[in-house]
Amino acid sequence: MWGRAGVVWGGYWAMGCMWGRAGGWGVQVGQGQGVWAQAPGGASGALGGGVPGWLPGQPQVRDACGASPLPVPLGTPSTRSTPPSSPGSAAPSPRHGAAVGPPLPAGALPPRPASQHPALVSAEGGQGGYPGAGVPPGTHCQGVTPSPRHLLLSHSTLSYVAGLGWFLALAFQPLAPRTYMSENAMGSTMVEEQFLFGERALSYAREFAGHKKKAGGMPVAWLEKTMWNLGLEVHRQPFSRTLPFPDETRERYMVKGTNVYGILRAPRAASTESLVLSVPCSEGPHNNQAVGLMLALASYFRGQIYWAKDIIFLVNEHDLLGMEAWLEAYHDVNITEMQSSGTLGRAGAIQAAISLELSSDVVTSFDVAVEGLNGQLPNLDLLNLFHAFCQKNGLLCTIQGKLQRSDWDSLPAYAHSLQTLLLMVLAQASGRPRGDHGLFLRYHIEAITLRGINSFRQYKYDMTTVGKTLEGMFRKLNNLLERLHQSYFFYLLPSLSRFVSIGVYMPAFGFLILVLVLKALDLWMKLSKCETGSAERLWDGDHATGEESRPGLLVLVPPLLICHAAGLALYFLPVLGQHVATQHFPVSESEAVVLTVIAIYVAGMALPHNTHRVLAGGGSDRSWMTLKLLALLYLAVQLGCLALLNFSLGFLLAATMVPAAAAVRPTGPKVLLAALLVLATPAVTLLLGIFLQRELVEAPAAVAEGWQLFLAAVAEGLLHHHLYGSLLFPFLALCVYPCWLLLWNVLFWK
Repeated sequence: MWGRAGVVWGGYWAMGCMWGRAGGWGVQVGQGQGVWAQAPGGASGALGGGVPGWLPGQPQVRDACGASPLPVPLGTPSTRSTPPSSPGSAAPSPRHGAAVGPPLPAGALPPRPASQHPALVSAEGGQGGYPGAGVPPGTHCQGVTPSPRHLLLSHSTLSYVAGLGWFLALAFQPLAPRTYMSENAMGSTMVEEQFLFGERALSYAREFAGHKKKAGGMPVAWLEKTMWNLGLEVHRQPFSRTLPFPDETRERYMVKGTNVYGILRAPRAASTESLVLSVPCSEGPHNNQAVGLMLALASYFRGQIYWAKDIIFLVNEHDLLGMEAWLEAYHDVNITEMQSSGTLGRAGAIQAAISLELSSDVVTSFDVAVEGLNGQLPNLDLLNLFHAFCQKNGLLCTIQGKLQRSDWDSLPAYAHSLQTLLLMVLAQASGRPRGDHGLFLRYHIEAITLRGINSFRQYKYDMTTVGKTLEGMFRKLNNLLERLHQSYFFYLLPSLSRFVSIGVYMPAFGFLILVLVLKALDLWMKLSKCETGSAERLWDGDHATGEESRPGLLVLVPPLLICHAAGLALYFLPVLGQHVATQHFPVSESEAVVLTVIAIYVAGMALPHNTHRVLAGGGSDRSWMTLKLLALLYLAVQLGCLALLNFSLGFLLAATMVPAAAAVRPTGPKVLLAALLVLATPAVTLLLGIFLQRELVEAPAAVAEGWQLFLAAVAEGLLHHHLYGSLLFPFLALCVYPCWLLLWNVLFWK
């Protein structure tokens, strides 16, 4: 009997729990039958069930903290129907969900529904549900779910801090494993380098310097004759290019030059694949030693019989311009309107390339440059190959001009790695190629630039040691059966021996973008709440005075059109209007272009918020929230696509723009929000990046010097776009700047 009684009472208890779960209450259901009712006059009484103040047929409801039953206002829809009335009763029993209580007096207002009652609104936003019901505002207890508004705000802040913290942690050893060789054909450096032509390299360098000084430029005839005597197939390529505006840094406008290259045909294979060793010919005495070493290597390579790939020895004039002209002619394309006679001789498909720069007859270290056009990077195996041969031959090698430390566990070592990492991020974010190798990457040719540096270090290396290192690299590249593809193409380098892969550094960017997504979700929930006509306070503190009329999409068209028109003007007018500016102002063409960019950039800030009132009328809360929602999603999509191609640029823009984009609103401290938004502009980000870069290389710049560097960077960004196809300036002008203007429009909406 006692067993059956236990089963019956257990069944009742289970049914009560199931009832509570089905109703989504999240409260404690008691054993009594009744619900608390409050009379219109405020007095409460015992209406049935043996419990004072509880209606018959309803469960006792307690709050999530286990407090006493809470009053349910009259007219609140019940979650459980009352039992049928007695046989003698004249009044019909209320239906399921009907109001409980006596009829309202004449002229009395109907009671507020449960969804608007402050004591019964669910903490999860339910309509008349009981999660957290009855908990007055400000009451904190275990079991009460916080509102989605506070969850979104807290998660947004936590996400931004986590993104910055994750990025700073990338320099730690656990997140930066050691580099390793992935390509089997390049896995061993057990080859015996036999290059002994160091003195011949110096002799070639002296001859080249003399003929260069005599000719007043690159000695084309002497180079052709020398390469021909070495047994190479020699070709020349004249080219010319008119710059969109004068380059005052290098003092050139009409550029004419000639590239000279010789091809060493592979004796053991058909001319289907090739390697390139390039040397830029600069004005002055720079890089003469590199030309001499290249000719000495060509002389040595000509006597070997193990080559399975053609080797191209290229001397390009005017650095990047000459390299761009040669690459376009070699691949028979015309991307940058370069005028050239084409190339008369071709080798096989280029597998890899090395650009060599030397500053003196002896070097103390080699600095390797990997950043290419638009932030592209070569395959990590090529960098690992260079590092392996430097270790074998005892050469000091650096990246970003910094030597690596051996004590990885110390705090100074972490700071050193973080500085190297930040320098690479700044260099990659600029989108500029840090050497001639940067233009090869566009054609899927893996390339790096090696710079020999002669400093005040005690140990110095002669041309023989440098030549052996290059010989070993070319012999390993000669063994490749296919293009380099096994290792990473997306990485960051805190040092030459450690790397951070894309799977490790992308979460840092993802945390930053999550802030925009959470804020957009918050706005979407607000807009959904406005559509229901609720008269409650908006979750961020704004007060709605009533149900606002739903604005059409035409209200948002003027700001969108004006912001993107400002971006188009910023992209086209500086170069097209330079001649008009020079006629009316005493400035040069280069200064006119830069000042026009700055003028349009600043003028665009005044256009949208002054014109939308005339075109679209006064702004409502729904209007600016919709506009901000579009701007946040627009910015998130832009930065997300950018980070897949150039993580460094995407991360820097996200780190500066996300806080301002999330905080901007037409109410609140306008001066503070305006200052925050101005500091988040791409122009200010560029200026701060210049000062940070100078601090990291231990050459801090004054304010005036930093401003001059900023103007030079703007001019160089435009030149690199028109000359080499850099995408940084058009992306900022046509995408990021209009999106920033939309946020500026939101700030001055009211």
